[in-house]
Amino acid sequence: MVTPEQLEAFDDATTAELARRLEEDDYRTPFDSLTDWHLLRALAIHRPELTLPYHHLVDQEPFDED
Repeated sequence: MVTPEQLEAFDDATTAELARRLEEDDYRTPFDSLTDWHLLRALAIHRPELTLPYHHLVDQEPFDED
């Protein structure tokens, strides 16, 4: 779970680093990348001004599982 304190600690530079890791997709495990993805998604929801350049990394399109 991402805490409000974690989200407040992010700035342009730390968000860019998070996006870089996701773009390079060089993680030891899939769970590591999922953790970063959830963090970027939380930033997109709560601090969208930081994630505008990285919108392509956050899949927010609704989908139908049927």
